[in-house]
Amino acid sequence: MTILDKIAENAQNHPRRTAYYYEKPAGGGYKGDGEPPCLKARSVSWGDLNEQSGRLAYYLDKSLGTNTPVVVYGHKDPLMLVCFLACVKSGRAYCPIDVSVPPKRVDAVIREVQPEVILATEELSLSYQQILFAEDIRKIIETAAGEAARERAVAARDVFYIIFTSGSTGVPKGVQITRDCLDHFIEWGLTLGNLPETEEGRVFLNQAPFSFDLSVMDLYLSLYSGGTIWALDREIQGNMRELAASLKRSQAAVWVSTPSFAELCLSDPSFGEALLPDLRAFLFCGETLANRTAQRLLEAFPRADVVNTYGPTESTVAVTGVTVTRELAKEENPLPVGKARKGTWIFIMDEKGNVLPEGESGEIVIAGDTVSAGYWQDPARTGASFGTMEIEGNTCRFYRTGDRGYRKGEQLFYCGRMDLQIKLHGYRIELEDIEQNIMKLPGIRRAAVLPVCRGGQVRSLSAFVAVEETPEDAFAESQRLREALKRFLPDYMIPKKFIFLESLPLTGNGKVDRRALGGNML
Repeated sequence: MTILDKIAENAQNHPRRTAYYYEKPAGGGYKGDGEPPCLKARSVSWGDLNEQSGRLAYYLDKSLGTNTPVVVYGHKDPLMLVCFLACVKSGRAYCPIDVSVPPKRVDAVIREVQPEVILATEELSLSYQQILFAEDIRKIIETAAGEAARERAVAARDVFYIIFTSGSTGVPKGVQITRDCLDHFIEWGLTLGNLPETEEGRVFLNQAPFSFDLSVMDLYLSLYSGGTIWALDREIQGNMRELAASLKRSQAAVWVSTPSFAELCLSDPSFGEALLPDLRAFLFCGETLANRTAQRLLEAFPRADVVNTYGPTESTVAVTGVTVTRELAKEENPLPVGKARKGTWIFIMDEKGNVLPEGESGEIVIAGDTVSAGYWQDPARTGASFGTMEIEGNTCRFYRTGDRGYRKGEQLFYCGRMDLQIKLHGYRIELEDIEQNIMKLPGIRRAAVLPVCRGGQVRSLSAFVAVEETPEDAFAESQRLREALKRFLPDYMIPKKFIFLESLPLTGNGKVDRRALGGNML
């Protein structure tokens, strides 16, 4: 059954159940450690979600002249979800842009898509010809004469959504994901973690903004299974006390986030089973999951599965997964990212495209039924990264990830981005290799290594480390870490400088913000 069929079925079976819940500060935001402002809660039931998206789809179908994708701008208001479904019900892909995206990048994405209409649930200061704001959208929903016909919805090979990711040229790339790619991902995604059946519907925690493809995991696994999405506002995520209170209210059963966000939560002593007694699965993607993080989560949530997954946006969120046990976290460092899902094949290739043997490191190439249709209106970059190959008598799309990894049996191990490779004193160095080894040391929660450049050349390395306790003597602790790293790394890979922080800054997506750290080096 397709995702749209399941949404209609869930709306019919439990129309009054909450499909999506969101709360945000009612005004003024948070100021230091003072009392938080009042919270404004917004939600939408399953029945209203289906009806409102159908009515808005009817309007889009009748008023737009082409099937050009629709840009949906906002944060996490329930109206965003209504807009997403309205677009695909009318036969159009949607392109989400979060309010955290800088105006110049918003403008660049809109210029790439050239939409007939922009649906904006939040204020958009940029000027475009056709923008429907929240009040306009609600009025359309109230006055629409009907709902879009089911046959108008996107078909299996039609593009369902487009998410723009960073491009090496500075121009963002629009990754096109078709409906069948999404359906195949959902079928597998619902097998992750040992989740008990429930008639009330599971609560899925949403951390990532909708312009980050990690949000697809919580959003559509919840929509398919008839659950409730508990969306965390970005301001609430930045206030530890209110974040803990929101988590407690959520009664979440499934946690979806980057590892860095979970590490941030682990810094709060209250973060454990008493806070989230219903939690049964952590689903991680987007970053490396450190062994210590997995171990601490298993200690704090003894009844929850910790699932490590891997996959770029171009392969529909994730294509491998493994449940991390205490034994695995102790025996394998770094942790594997798992076994390929059914319908996906993983190859490790050298620069010439030759498949490498087990244990040998090379570029990760993904083939299968969740690989993207390519980049939006960009045949050159699509041709450079995508292609087709024959596998078991079928023609499959493949994608060259630019990630480095190796295989051990059926398990894939991720070794970092190939574009985070630098050259220092003639040696080629993977920065994420150093980070992984720093995180093996006791007292280290997370590490990020940056090159120090002068005159266009890398002169040395600096390591930013989030520590469990701030050292009294930073110089002595730096010397201790440098000495300890000699067990794992050659001298030329050991950072010259260590900067100790309580936590590393995160991007709006929940990943470590390397750009912000780089600013600290100036």
